[in-house]
Amino acid sequence: MQTTLNHAVTFDGVGLHSGASARLVLRPASAGHGIVFRRVDLDRDRDVAAIWSNVSQEPLNTRLVNAAGVSVATIEHLMAALSGTGVHNVLCEIDGPEVPILDGSAKDFVRAIVETGLKRLSAPLYAIEILRDVEVAQGAAVARLSPATSLQIEFHIDFPDAAIGRQEKTLNMANGTFVRELCDSRTFCRQSDVDTMRANGLALGGTLENAVVVQGAEVLTPGGLRHQDEAVRHKMLDALGDLYTAGGPVLGRYTGNRAGHALTNKLLRAVFADQKNWRWVTCDHQIAARLPGVGVRLSDLCAVA
Repeated sequence: MQTTLNHAVTFDGVGLHSGASARLVLRPASAGHGIVFRRVDLDRDRDVAAIWSNVSQEPLNTRLVNAAGVSVATIEHLMAALSGTGVHNVLCEIDGPEVPILDGSAKDFVRAIVETGLKRLSAPLYAIEILRDVEVAQGAAVARLSPATSLQIEFHIDFPDAAIGRQEKTLNMANGTFVRELCDSRTFCRQSDVDTMRANGLALGGTLENAVVVQGAEVLTPGGLRHQDEAVRHKMLDALGDLYTAGGPVLGRYTGNRAGHALTNKLLRAVFADQKNWRWVTCDHQIAARLPGVGVRLSDLCAVA
């Protein structure tokens, strides 16, 4: 069955790139509503559906834009939290153009959702089954979706900084894996990237408290890493959030090699460009048991956050 939140939850913080303060309120929504952002600071054209066709392909974050040009940026960590906790319908009210970055991971979103709990709705849940391999590339970066009975994510990264280096990880996202393994992994960048972004008016809200910043072999963020492979875990977190803009849970294996937000959106566009690539399936008990948010408990979160 489809779900929504039991109660509204509120988050306050700054946007990673804009540096602007924002309040985000997640409100319960009816069956079939999906995930919709509402810019409450605007008077018109303020609803933006979190769907792949509304995504503006950008390298540093996932930004939604509606037909009137109204946008909401940096949605990926929240989308990962919604996917990883099994929330299908929610109204995301926000009073600014960017979702609060919080600590740079999804754990605060996850904790609030799990503590609030979910309400089951009397409507069937449909998933998107991948029927054949679809692959896109941009330079050395590659993203692929292949048939699978559950959502699986495989990711490979390779950075010159010794603090990151080459990392790879594969996880079956079924039944709480996201909450236990990925949700506390923070966004990361190199100090040189921070300098470049700020010179271009970006990362204005970025601090050592909401991102892992590295320089060569050194981790500049106080307290160091939460996981030795935190960087690749965060890339998997991003991928889960970006895949949730498909419009429902995905049954398929995602493989990313140096992939990012823009390439994952390009992959979804390639999937939906041909009906032979996918189909809707009704989630019976067996399929539902393999979805990322099914069976999540607060103890799963306590293990990492």
